[in-house]
Amino acid sequence: MSSFNDPQAVARYTDGPLRQVPGLHALHQMAGLLLHERVPPDGRVLVLGAGGGMELKAFAETCPQWRLLGVDPSAPMLELAVQTLGPLAPGVELLEGYIDAAPAIKFDGAACLLTMHFLSIEQRLHTLRQLRCRLKPGAPLVMAHHSVPDASDEKRRWLQRHVAFMTSNGMPVANPIATVEAMTSRLPTLSPEAEVDLLEQAGFERPELFYAAFTFKGWVAYAGL
Repeated sequence: MSSFNDPQAVARYTDGPLRQVPGLHALHQMAGLLLHERVPPDGRVLVLGAGGGMELKAFAETCPQWRLLGVDPSAPMLELAVQTLGPLAPGVELLEGYIDAAPAIKFDGAACLLTMHFLSIEQRLHTLRQLRCRLKPGAPLVMAHHSVPDASDEKRRWLQRHVAFMTSNGMPVANPIATVEAMTSRLPTLSPEAEVDLLEQAGFERPELFYAAFTFKGWVAYAGL
């Protein structure tokens, strides 16, 4: 994740996800709608991995009265979030750090998009448990990220499709084969089944798949009692 502190990489960030993630704007829209089912008009929403600000902007536009807190470990990415939010920025609180830096108050909902696939299984479980501790009972968590089968040949095949999607959208990839191999060996992805199991271990209930686009999957789950 060091690239998120590289000023040149950060400057290119907003273009990258649009070319890499199928239906990114629709993903943000769906996440906002799923939160809206449970979050009251003046509710508090925690957005983890909020650097860049794209989902923060979508949520702020959908429900202007929501009290949004965006948390991200990268100061440059949070600066980019301010730029992305534009005139909406004064109404959004931003905090540099990981989940443990978030205030221990009860939020009405939370989102974590395109972030968990960077974390090991131990870090994910810790992060999910800390999210659960910061949510009211029954509050929704919406998350989406890379999730592919564990078997190396299947994982590689899906990541090949992901890289093909990127290149078909005009994203420069100098060596697609090397890119696939690097992602296969370095990206700590989990299978969809393991993702659901981890949510339940962390104290979330009724996980539902709402988004599936090549290697990306998205779930909504609800904080247990």
